Amino acid sequence: MTRDADTVLPRDWWKSAVVYQIYPRSFADSNGDGVGDLPGIIARLEYLQALGVDVIWLSPVYRSPMDDGGYDISDYEDVDPIFGTSADLERLLEQAHARGIKILMDLVVNHTSDEHAWFAQSRTSRDSATADWYIWRDPRPGKIGGEPGAEPTNWGSFFSGSAWQWEPARGQYYLHLFSAKQPDLNWENPQVRAAVYAMMNRWLDRGVDGFRMDVINLISKRAYVDAPVPPGGQFGSAFHEVACGPRLLEWLQEMHAAVFAQRPAGLLTVGEMPGVSVEHARDYTAADQQALDMVFQFEHVDLDSGPGGKWDLQPLRLSALKDSLGRWQAGLADRGWNSLYWDNHDQPRAVSRFGSDAPAYLAASAKALTTVLHLHRGTPYLYQGEELGMTNFPFAGIADFVDLESVNHYAEAVAAGQDPQRILAALRRKGRDNARTPMQWDASEHAGFTTGTPWLAVNPNYPHINAADQVQDPDSVFAHTQAVIALRHTLPVVAHGDFTMLLPQDERVYAFERALGEDRILVVANLSGDAAVPAPVPEALHWAAAPVLLASGGKVCGASEPALDCPIILGPWECRVLRRQA
Repeated sequence: MTRDADTVLPRDWWKSAVVYQIYPRSFADSNGDGVGDLPGIIARLEYLQALGVDVIWLSPVYRSPMDDGGYDISDYEDVDPIFGTSADLERLLEQAHARGIKILMDLVVNHTSDEHAWFAQSRTSRDSATADWYIWRDPRPGKIGGEPGAEPTNWGSFFSGSAWQWEPARGQYYLHLFSAKQPDLNWENPQVRAAVYAMMNRWLDRGVDGFRMDVINLISKRAYVDAPVPPGGQFGSAFHEVACGPRLLEWLQEMHAAVFAQRPAGLLTVGEMPGVSVEHARDYTAADQQALDMVFQFEHVDLDSGPGGKWDLQPLRLSALKDSLGRWQAGLADRGWNSLYWDNHDQPRAVSRFGSDAPAYLAASAKALTTVLHLHRGTPYLYQGEELGMTNFPFAGIADFVDLESVNHYAEAVAAGQDPQRILAALRRKGRDNARTPMQWDASEHAGFTTGTPWLAVNPNYPHINAADQVQDPDSVFAHTQAVIALRHTLPVVAHGDFTMLLPQDERVYAFERALGEDRILVVANLSGDAAVPAPVPEALHWAAAPVLLASGGKVCGASEPALDCPIILGPWECRVLRRQA
């Protein structure tokens, strides 16, 4: 059943928008210190405008010790000097807005840096003004604090090791679900929530257009009890106790009332929620709940993880990917909204993971992945360089990695007796440094990212994959991405149409239909390197005769004339977008 075009709800701007994520350290360096900065972003706004994006999601630029790439914030209201000044940020806002581009700040409020003034005071004593602003617990009964096994629970940090850190000055442990330098805030304390909302309001007063809220579903914890230890693990997995807790919706609604309710419409709120269910996402993002505009979930990027977690590599079946993405399409069809993405600062490069980074297929697979993702229902996200088909980095050894998560995992796994080469294989495939190598602007030294020494090595394939070449090439990944973005901007069926998954069990063809009233589009893609792949979609004869809106990829080689029962035959990594209207 299709929705009539005349009954579509008012078009929320973000439903037809495309978001572009910038990881500032790696985007563009203006002063030659090897680290990307705000003036560098400003200098590249024309490029982003030409690409056609509507929103920039800016990974953290706040003051930070940079233990976790800026996601450990020591001052929420100041810009870290490595990125520039507050005046630079104001200039970015002004110039982005002048080009019709909104700025989304990264809001990290599950935790702070241990160098934040709130924690510096909290750790001194149990009687300080912020004593209860973080999650403190006594040692396990009968144990001496600081000794092995005295931690309040057996929880492991997401960044390896225990999730509890002993603080002698207080004689207590504090919880850190991530690095030991990232203590978790105590959201049960209303003073914490009030301080966060006040900070958010001040940023909106400065002109930002909303927030992407980092791991926001971890702010409401459940019970502080021991958790099951996964196979081969050393610590319990606390995820059940810390994700989507009982007060999460209440606090999101409280945030909306305190920060957004009295402001003009048009601000954007995105909740990053690892492990969130479709059912919970419906509640968190439904318009009548007044909580969030959309959820940013991880189910599809966990499909290549085994029972041992992220580093337990498993092959990805296309049918499993379609099952996941299709279930989210169906679950949020009438209530709620989803973010669409392949990669970001925490994920490896999409073309190396879901496509093919072999030279023969790289461009075609990048185009196919972009087409398939962006034409789902939801708001698409591009991560810097994705529009060029940037790939994973060829890491030689552990010395090439700088990301805390990867380095810590390697040390812990080797110490536990695991095979170093197997560990390295997992890091090469899924390590976060893959996404954080500098943006490849041109074929000059260091890819035009910096005139100095880059903080992280540039991928050596930059002479062949770079923006300068692609913006001039009408057949490039960049040009194709432009065209896909234009479809979302111009066709209401893309932003608002119903979604129907086709061929759900096919392990090579990804196909779906979008419909709004009498307007229908078919997206069909061969997500494999196989030639002459049939796509037996319903009404294939009619679709084969329909106008082609967009097409790319390999050509069918050595195939006879298409059979009447399957007139759509696809070449390697070929995709087509077709349209039928009454």
